[in-house]
This record gives sequence, structure tokens and C-alpha cells, in this order.
Amino acid sequence: MTALIDARELRCGYGRLAVVRDVDLTLEAGEVVCVLGANGAGKSTLLQTLAGAQAVLGGTLSVMGEPVRGRRPYQVARRGVSVVPEGRGLFYRLSVADNLRLRRHRRSTVEIRDVLDYFPALNGLLRRKAGLLSGGEQQMLAVAGALVADPRLIMLDEMSLGLAPIIVEQLLPIVRTIADERGVGVLLVEQHVRAALQIADRGIVLAHGEVVAQGTAIELRRDAELLEASYLGDEAAIAAAEGSGLL
Repeated sequence: MTALIDARELRCGYGRLAVVRDVDLTLEAGEVVCVLGANGAGKSTLLQTLAGAQAVLGGTLSVMGEPVRGRRPYQVARRGVSVVPEGRGLFYRLSVADNLRLRRHRRSTVEIRDVLDYFPALNGLLRRKAGLLSGGEQQMLAVAGALVADPRLIMLDEMSLGLAPIIVEQLLPIVRTIADERGVGVLLVEQHVRAALQIADRGIVLAHGEVVAQGTAIELRRDAELLEASYLGDEAAIAAAEGSGLL
């Protein structure tokens, strides 16, 4: 089966400046892969490149079995890719129901009522403007909007941003359930390491645009000290990762 994402020695960035360097990343249907790292590590740049919004400067990258180089974001989206950006990408003056209707294209086999089964809290808010929702409710709506487009791949950029930890702990298991039940591949860009690794299959850690640790979620959780140091881009951690098999 063709991988939903297949990046080999990927270099990407802005103009001719490579912000992310030599990244290998694959993602299969029904799998949740998290990209972890501190602010400025290159996580969002990587996601934007996968979505076709930033240039591929080197290496190879295919999404849904087709090269991304030279493609525009709408062309990548048409392959079955939904992106939830860091700002959630909602129409704040429109109602919850209208936001969902706008995201559902005519070829979608996913009904709005199916999506609301994952986010029952939205049932009583369908007439409320998105701008009047709480942060957690807005994030539910953003993910629901991505799902109603009937994607094969969902990419979530900093889903936990601005949310209380208890809300994050409620939302992330829903993402896992969506992947399991619908066979959707999920790429999760996150700073909340422990919460993300609880629901992910695999993960990579970026520091200063380079992979400093990678492995299964179990492997990464097992060595919390290494992961924390790698997360901060500690050179000693990189050496430790080489010795531990996580790099």
C-alpha cells in the first residue's frame, strides 16, 4: 500500500533558506504520527511543505502517492488532505453549522451528523457563531470541519495551542479514535509531548530543523530524559540518541 506521506532527506524552508533539513518521514493509513519540538524547531514549516504551501528545496516528498514539488495547496487538498492550521482556520462570523457545510464538498461521503458523533458537545451549538465558542469548542469545530471533507489524511498544527491541559487530554483521544475507526492517517504537530505520545503510533523530534530523536511512541515515552533533552536540542542528547537507537 502506498504511504500517505513519504519524505526522504527532505529539505524545505523559505526562498533558498533550508529551515528543515534531511527529514525522513512516512505515514500510513490509520496511523497517528506526531512531530514534536519546541517553538522554532521547524514543525510548522514541515507541515506547510507537506501541504504544498512551502517549497521543497531538496530530497523527495510525495503525499497520497504523488510528488508535492511544483504543486499548489489546493491541488494537494484535492487528493484527500485536510489541514487544521495553527489558527484553526474557522469563519468566526458564521455559525457552527455553516462552518461545517462550507467544509463538506459535494463528493464527500461523510455526513455532518457522522462528524458530530465524535464531538457531541457541538450538537447544541450549531446555531452559535464560531467566534463565540470557547477555545476547546473552536478546536472541536476545526477538527470536525477537517473530517467532514472526507479526507484520507488530516494534518493538525498545534492542536493544543491556547487550550487548558484538561481539554487537550479530552481532544487527543478523539483523534486516535478517528484514525482507528475511519482509517484516516493523522500527522499531529505538537508541543505537548506526553499527551501526544499517549495516542500516537510513532514520533519524530525536531530541534533547529533537524531530527534529533525518532521511534515508536512507546520507545520515546520510555526514555523521557533523552526525549526532554532532545526536545531542547541538547548536543549531548543527540549523542545519547545515536547510542540508544532512537536516532
